[in-house]
Amino acid sequence: DAATSVLAIAALLAGKFWGASWLDPAMGLVGALLVALWARGLLRDTGRVLLDAEMDAPVVAEIREVVAQLPVPASITDLHVWRVGRDQYACILGLATQATLNADGVRQALAVHEELAHITVEVNRLP
Repeated sequence: DAATSVLAIAALLAGKFWGASWLDPAMGLVGALLVALWARGLLRDTGRVLLDAEMDAPVVAEIREVVAQLPVPASITDLHVWRVGRDQYACILGLATQATLNADGVRQALAVHEELAHITVEVNRLP
């Protein structure tokens, strides 16, 4: 936003002092191109989050491996992983088990993976 404002001010000043009246519309087009590029990047990044595109990240396999190594057999009923920063992920994990399983214990088992910045675990006990 600041870059487009600087371009507009520079074009207005150049038009006033040097008679370059063509510069204002040209900078308008350059500003529009910048905004379009930023919008495209924003759509790409948010689209990946909305479509669960991070589910192919290596961290998903690591989460499944931790669940497989739990001392109590549990099945994954819900798993969502999304990027929250550079090499940082948030995770929501739903588990179903017939045995007693503590969500805090699962969270601690997952905490060894430093790329998981936020972990939410829900454990549902089956009859």
